[in-house]
Amino acid sequence: MNREFSLAGLLRLRQLQQDQAATGLARARSRSSSVRVREAAAQRELAATDDPISSSASLRAVAAARSSSHSMLADLQNLTHLAEAEEAAARAEFIAARTRSVGLEKLQARHDAEINSADLRAEQSALDEIASTLWHRDEQQVKP
Repeated sequence: MNREFSLAGLLRLRQLQQDQAATGLARARSRSSSVRVREAAAQRELAATDDPISSSASLRAVAAARSSSHSMLADLQNLTHLAEAEEAAARAEFIAARTRSVGLEKLQARHDAEINSADLRAEQSALDEIASTLWHRDEQQVKP
């Protein structure tokens, strides 16, 4: 039996792909979280505008500010949807990469177990041979 796992190179590649997918997922989660925080802040700001209106000019200014805030909020909501879609795609990519590497990891674990078992059998065989040789030598010395 070959002592080295024949698919070790492919396993390293799959694990590297999994690490890259995990990094992409972390970045996507960070972007999504950041956009959600910005959207929540914009919603709080929009809800908190209770300034007293004393003239028609201030009314127009408040209306323009609210319109601008609504537009900004709509943009942030679109960004949130895009960031969530990117996060979902990154999650799917990570799951696919993990799935590809798990099978190889199981094969390597089985290979390692077989190598370990073969080593233990060889060691036991050597110990049995030594014990048998010592027993026969002691038996021959007892016979006069």
